[in-house]
Amino acid sequence: MIEMKKKVAIVGAGAIGLYYGARLAKAGAEVHFILRSDYDAVCENGITVESVAGDFQLAADEVLAARSAAEVGPVDLVIIAWKATANEHYESAVSPLIGENTNILTLQNGLGNVEDLAKLFGAQRILGGLCFVCINRLSPGHVRHTASGKIVIGEFQPAGNDRLADWLEFLTAAEIDAQPADNLEYAQWAKLVWNIPFNGLAIAEGGVDTEQLLANPEVERKVRALMAEVQAVAAALGHQISDRFLEKQIEVTRPMGPYRPSSMIDYVEGRAVELDAIWTNPLRIAQQLGVAVPEMEALHGRIVQRLRSSNS
Repeated sequence: MIEMKKKVAIVGAGAIGLYYGARLAKAGAEVHFILRSDYDAVCENGITVESVAGDFQLAADEVLAARSAAEVGPVDLVIIAWKATANEHYESAVSPLIGENTNILTLQNGLGNVEDLAKLFGAQRILGGLCFVCINRLSPGHVRHTASGKIVIGEFQPAGNDRLADWLEFLTAAEIDAQPADNLEYAQWAKLVWNIPFNGLAIAEGGVDTEQLLANPEVERKVRALMAEVQAVAAALGHQISDRFLEKQIEVTRPMGPYRPSSMIDYVEGRAVELDAIWTNPLRIAQQLGVAVPEMEALHGRIVQRLRSSNS
């Protein structure tokens, strides 16, 4: 039986961090949630998870809450679950958590996250995770999980040992569907097949949900065209994403109903949007490779225009 007595720090305890951190804590891991604005509420009320896989709650005295990484100290695993817009704080937020054998797992969207972490803390520590989950934070310490929940994890620099398998077993023991990525770069581009069109068009169309996007035939055409461009860039990098995979992204999105992508929520609520990680960095790579991506370029421009208008 897997040993759950690992020390874990959750950096960025929003919807993703609360959900996966709470599952680990429920399974017996020593999970420290580093909180800012939610600290008092979580200390008073604990963490509540409404989930299609079964509701559960961690009482206040079952939650290890901290205001800073310095209060926690070195851990076995750092899970970074904040938006890529906060990456400028990597060094100050993560450094106090690093010990000799600490691993870092980033559960962030887009491109550039694992590279930035590797420069700061060493490539040998870094694991990249892609979350395939429908989850929203309803209030401080309260999340609702409505579909899926899988994490696909790959090593930034393969360690040549059983590290990845061990962490996958650790997560699986907490009832988290954790799967290995044979190639992390491929997995990142496969995730962008959904994120670029759905997160992007949800903003570009003025703050609409996925049901509204797919109800409009012209917008659905744009979704498919964007997916094909992501597929083409991935192919130029040597990664073959099948047509069937693209079609499946449409199929799994329709039953979600009026799902609000995370970037759309950030946009309508006036928070910073992960523009660089999800759209600018992939577009830059496409241009460097000489792959024509007119739909991605147009979408990027529309998102920038929306963000400028909302900030003016």
